Amino acid sequence: MNQQRTVRRTVEIEGVGLHSGSDARVRILPAPADHGLVFSRRDLGGATVEATPEAIGDSSLATTLSCDGVSVGTVEHLLAALRGLGIDNARIEVDGPEIPILDGSSAPFVTALRAAGGSAVQRAARRTLAVRRPISIRDGERAILALPARDFRISYAIDFPHPAIGYQAVALSVDEEVFAASIAPARTFCLLRDVQAMRASGRARGGSLDNAVVVGDEGIVGGALRFRDEFVRHKVLDLIGDLALLGAPLLAHVVVFKGGHRLHAQLVRRLRAGAASEPVAHPHPAQWYDRFAHLGERLVPRPSVLTA
Repeated sequence: MNQQRTVRRTVEIEGVGLHSGSDARVRILPAPADHGLVFSRRDLGGATVEATPEAIGDSSLATTLSCDGVSVGTVEHLLAALRGLGIDNARIEVDGPEIPILDGSSAPFVTALRAAGGSAVQRAARRTLAVRRPISIRDGERAILALPARDFRISYAIDFPHPAIGYQAVALSVDEEVFAASIAPARTFCLLRDVQAMRASGRARGGSLDNAVVVGDEGIVGGALRFRDEFVRHKVLDLIGDLALLGAPLLAHVVVFKGGHRLHAQLVRRLRAGAASEPVAHPHPAQWYDRFAHLGERLVPRPSVLTA
């Protein structure tokens, strides 16, 4: 039986908040079955925010969750690590308004969770969300599509008007090992020319070359890429973190072109409204897939296929 999992032992990680610039500490604790992923602001007397679609707040540069005036920002890298490792239930205690950015990827969270024993299997059965019919969202050139599938697959493409980034596309079936090896290490990125504007608006105060890939007019500033296509891989990481807000593993083929947190959030809300609580017997009838699969080829041509 596919059972729920929680963290085996408490994990504590500290660093700096990317946008606040403040010291940030997070403790990830075991939680009972059906608890879900719940953030607790220790500096606000333990006030909680559940990781659900209803809690999605500002998603312009990162994903922020809010409830009753309490918020936790930049949650996507930690949520991606938990979802990528198959962890359904955890209490996440935070000492401030933001999760630490660490090196800008999910890898430090994955390393810390695995060092603490990874996950522990619980008695309760895991609920799975299955897409029953195609869902398509467009915003100008940006597009995201969820197709019925028997597993969780992602095809993602970006196209930046900068020679150091340009067009990149990847396709993968997501499992724990593929996530840990091929997606978790991919770091967040920004254009150098945008940094001053972000700081003027009170953002990116904790940003540095230690926690982001910075792209200047002449190319990458201050270091080498971890992957040739690290930029699109990080977009996949963000998508996995945002889809973790569904509260259960997703059975779907998600196709994205020029996506970002706002588009991801729209899909999450649509999926919450339209996905089944249990897998259907035939999650992708041939006629559905044949009808919509060509859209994936148009949105994400020539992807690199990722394996662990």
